[in-house]
Amino acid sequence: MSQIQSPNQTIYVAHEYYDIRAELEKRPGSPPCVQVRTFAQLEQIIPQAEILVISMLWRDSLLERAPRLKLIQSISSGVEQFDLEQIRTRDIHLCNARGANAAVVAEHALALMLSLSRRLYEARDNQHRAHWSGTGMDDRPRLQELTGKTVLIIGMGTIGDRLARICLALGMQVRGMRHSSRPLDVPGVTQVMASDLHAAMGQADHIVLTCPLTPQTEGLMNQRAFAAMKRDACLINVARGRVVDESALIAALRTNAIAGAALDTYADEPLPSTSPLWQLPNLVMTSHVAGETQFYERNVVDILLDNTRALETGGPLRNQIV
Repeated sequence: MSQIQSPNQTIYVAHEYYDIRAELEKRPGSPPCVQVRTFAQLEQIIPQAEILVISMLWRDSLLERAPRLKLIQSISSGVEQFDLEQIRTRDIHLCNARGANAAVVAEHALALMLSLSRRLYEARDNQHRAHWSGTGMDDRPRLQELTGKTVLIIGMGTIGDRLARICLALGMQVRGMRHSSRPLDVPGVTQVMASDLHAAMGQADHIVLTCPLTPQTEGLMNQRAFAAMKRDACLINVARGRVVDESALIAALRTNAIAGAALDTYADEPLPSTSPLWQLPNLVMTSHVAGETQFYERNVVDILLDNTRALETGGPLRNQIV
């Protein structure tokens, strides 16, 4: 493993929002930090960087200008923006922030499920119109409760596991699928194998996507998947936008092939104002904020400092991808 000679090695951060430097300054004995917020500024500091904390500002072309780079600490759990083979060839370590926002993403998924089952989005619309819509005042389907319902969680990693525990505590029947056939880590969850996925979709009241974006998951929720779902079922996506075929989802919602959906991520972000998604009444939308929490910097810095110490000592890196 590559070694960093000085325990006070400067940490370079490139992010337009998260203030990693401020969090590091709260920690006694932490290394000095330089943080930039634009790609142009990043280009200026990348030649000096041995440790780089970054997310969406990354471009693979930066590798040509980073002769000293030894560790890339992703601020997010997703690493699809990185060319893993190039990074591996350069003998650079890449670690992600898996688990940093697991609690809040699971809570956000639950909030979206509750919004769909209790139709809280309708209540907010009625509030804006000063319209009272009490029990029995319209012919809409009855409001639902989650207790006793079946949820299928696709992606039983850190987020999926936490969500599964919450759903079990609410009295839901929980089924889960992971990318491998290794047994699940949460007692009480029924494991679904990939070969049985569409059959499991047909038995679920809620399908929640918490999986990473991979060649296997891209377009996972396609026309066939929506056809497999029950007409009164809902989809929640707190994974990546391209896990869902948005054209197939729009068709399913417009024809009431499924009852509703809630999305936090989209194939194109920011979502264009021309997207038909904005106009669907049975769709709840949030703007890729499921992972937002006041504790995010704290949680990322915990991982970062573990990894800087590991580089100094030759110990194992936390959340290592490369």
